[in-house]
Order: sequence, then structure tokens, then C-alpha cells
Amino acid sequence: MKTISVAQAKEFDHRAQVDFGVPSIVLMENAGRSAAEVALKMLWWRERAAVVCGVGNNGGDGLVAARHLYNQGKKVTVFVIGDHNRGTIDFMANLLIIEHLGLPIVWVKEAVQLEELSQAELVIDALFGLGLTTPVRQPAREMIETINSLRRPVLAVDLPSGLNADSGEVMGAAVKAKCTVTFIAMKKGFLSPQAKQYCGRIIVRDIGITSPTIR
Repeated sequence: MKTISVAQAKEFDHRAQVDFGVPSIVLMENAGRSAAEVALKMLWWRERAAVVCGVGNNGGDGLVAARHLYNQGKKVTVFVIGDHNRGTIDFMANLLIIEHLGLPIVWVKEAVQLEELSQAELVIDALFGLGLTTPVRQPAREMIETINSLRRPVLAVDLPSGLNADSGEVMGAAVKAKCTVTFIAMKKGFLSPQAKQYCGRIIVRDIGITSPTIR
């Protein structure tokens, strides 16, 4: 199976936007919708989902997924970890949409607020994306450990938060997912024996455009 590095994934995003003219927010929409489709299958007849987001583009994917789940009649609560003022442009655009829709949003300041996740029947992890290169620090580390302690099925968006996508190394702490929906292609680190216990089942989805270098 084809695998790509973090550098190749970033190059793909860049080419999609510059060479093919696909706006970054369209790529985010496609990724988030794909994640929602997988989440719906995992939920099946169940109703309650929680989406844990950072304020970067991976978090934006999570917000898109939350919106699509809400549109399908699911009860969705969004938990955001990070500084509101540091959100990416596309994250903030999707945050505004779900605010207008009236989805419950919890701005997490301490791990105890994540105890509400115990009410969810599926947790979607959109905390950290491919850019993580240093060990997870507090309070994010405690929050990852809290997610793992709740023993709820977890769907990771692109990769489990805290996992190094190139090496498969756990960067201090990582989310243990039942399923990971990743985009474009498998990430190199997923083949690491250590990574397998964190990724769970891996599903590869496209984001609306492909390239001969990825096929």
C-alpha cells in the first residue's frame, strides 16, 4: 500500500491549492465530510457524538465533521482546546458556522471539563494534525489521557493525536483510536508496530483531488 511522509502530504496540499486551484477550505470540507461518513457508520443507531478539536486545520476538519453529523440528526457536542485568537482562518470560518447552527461548544481550560465526554457514544479526535513534532505538553497531555481513560470508541481524524506521522512514535501521549480515517494515503508512521495499537482500523479517503505521485 502506498505511504507518504508528512512532507509529501504538505506538498500535496500545497499543489492542490496552487497548481489545481482548490481552496484550502474546500479540502477541509472534503476531509471533514469523509470523517463524518465514517463516524456515521461507527455510530449506526446511536446518537451522541463528541468532537475534540484543536484550533488548527485538523480541528477544522473536526468542525466540518461535527456539522455533517448534526445535519444527519446526531446530537453533537464540540470541545475546543486552544487559544481562540490563534485559530487558523479555515478553522475560524467553520467555527462560525457551527456557532450559527447552535451546536454546543465547550472551550476546554482543564481536563475535568472533558468528563462530559462520558455521555458520548463516539469521540472524534481532531486535536493535533500532522504538524506535531515535539512531545505533547500539558494541558493537552492530560486531555489525551482523559480521552483514553473514558473507554469510549474513538475515531481519529487523519491520525491519532500525539502520534508522529513519520515515525509512529508516541510523542509523550497519544489517543488510542478504534479507527483512523486518514487522507490522501497511509502515513509512513502507521506501519510502525507501536502505532498499530493507537491507529486501530485505518481507512484511507481522498479529499477531492489526487496526483500521479500519490496513486
